[in-house]
Amino acid sequence: MITPTQKWRKYRTERGICINEDCEKVIQKYLAPNFEGKIQLILTSPPFPLKRAKKYGNKVGKEYLDWLCNIGNQLAPLLSQDGSIVIEIGNAWNPGEPTYSTLPLETLLAFKNQCGLYLCQEFIYYNPARLPGPIEWVNKQRVRVKDSFTQIWWMSKTPHPYANNRNVAEPYSRQMKKLLSSGKYNSGTRPSEHTISQTAFSIDNGGAIPSNVIIAANTTSNDIYITKCKEHKLPIHPARMAPAIPEFFINFLTRPGDIVLDCFAGSNTTGATAEKLGREWISIELNRDYYEGSKYRFGRK
Repeated sequence: MITPTQKWRKYRTERGICINEDCEKVIQKYLAPNFEGKIQLILTSPPFPLKRAKKYGNKVGKEYLDWLCNIGNQLAPLLSQDGSIVIEIGNAWNPGEPTYSTLPLETLLAFKNQCGLYLCQEFIYYNPARLPGPIEWVNKQRVRVKDSFTQIWWMSKTPHPYANNRNVAEPYSRQMKKLLSSGKYNSGTRPSEHTISQTAFSIDNGGAIPSNVIIAANTTSNDIYITKCKEHKLPIHPARMAPAIPEFFINFLTRPGDIVLDCFAGSNTTGATAEKLGREWISIELNRDYYEGSKYRFGRK
């Protein structure tokens, strides 16, 4: 992998590089000249479009939509012809009232349209252990239920990006294993008018096709990243990506040796997962403290 010549803070591993800088500068001065058409997967979770700014640097309102779409137009040329962009954006609430903001959906749709991308599929990341919130409407006034999912859009330059759902197959249920063993199934036409043949469920494909809902608690409190951040008195990123997300999409949408990019790396869950799965990776994180803390995902002391 090419090493940037600019005097940016960075660390390298066997397969990747993490750069401490504004992502637009890195795209323009490093990625655009060296990686056009070479990135197989851009997987990222930009700061969420909240109505008030957070410490990790999110923009607010329409400014957020315009900012992210501008970055998207710089990212799109980096994709390989059969590459994918996967973006996770969380929900937002309107200030002072118990109503949802449509800004996250507007942003995703604008990103797709303005960057000339196809929407391959929408995914939901569901965190069953997420704490109740927003506090005012859920915990105090009790007029809403807790918000426990985020939206993930899988987009691409063409309608036919590389993907293989065999690589993310899930273990068969006990009932399915029994069915495969017996070879007997109640075939025929269903009320939905789908016709199930006698052999429809007789082939063992090594696992079940997963749904577009990713379920993971993301409650780890003593992994090496958190332990080392506490030890070195570094702030722990408050919106860490669940490892189940990059693991799923890297397996699903890339092959060993492909390049994965995360331009809003945070604690660099994407880079660490790509490293583990044998992919090349590039991560960018603007916040110095989060960048320093992310080193501990790779055994740095």
